[in-house]
Amino acid sequence: MISLSIIIPALNESGNLSQLLPYLQDNSSEVTEIIVVDGGSEDNSVKIAKQCNVQILKTKRGRAVQMNKGATIAKGKRLYFLHADTKPPKNFEKLILEANSVSGCFRMKFDKNHWLLNFYSWFTRFNWKVCRGGDRSLFVNKTLFDKLNGFKEVPLLEDYELVNRLLQNSSFVVLKESVTTSSRMYEKYGFLRLQLIYAYIHLLWFFGTDEYKLMRKLNNFLS
Repeated sequence: MISLSIIIPALNESGNLSQLLPYLQDNSSEVTEIIVVDGGSEDNSVKIAKQCNVQILKTKRGRAVQMNKGATIAKGKRLYFLHADTKPPKNFEKLILEANSVSGCFRMKFDKNHWLLNFYSWFTRFNWKVCRGGDRSLFVNKTLFDKLNGFKEVPLLEDYELVNRLLQNSSFVVLKESVTTSSRMYEKYGFLRLQLIYAYIHLLWFFGTDEYKLMRKLNNFLS
């Protein structure tokens, strides 16, 4: 009987999947299934997923779309949405299944030791709306996820939007253990600059700016 379904949206993530999938398999049991939802990768993402003998679902590009599609075939009572560049703690299966809440996430740390990244990570221990992004991973009971019609299929901030609705309909817990996520975006665009950009985008979203307009602004900042 499947208790936990791990859903991983992927787009050209062969390098990360080659490390993440064996790690997940080594640290989970037969009660967990792994679903990779590919959004049209042009690298070896699908090939690696096949080699690891996990479920593969192909759909159109868009993280929210991909995660929703994965949820439609998931057999687990609890869904766990995980980014390809994020690694959960070794006992993640037990922690998620025994969490005394129908939804929640982990704390987060980065894979690079930098004082600014450590400072950002420190705030993920708090159960604040602004600290509940998808990089922390997200678990939720499938019945509740289906009741809420899943993720809003927008180009960004779909995770924050869903968590806001979860808070209105259920309990939400931040587990004390941490996932480890990639710092690649910060290294590419600058540790302080990227965080300021994210803060500005979140502020606009908080005041009601459309997600598609936010995506255009984000692309302009990062171009």
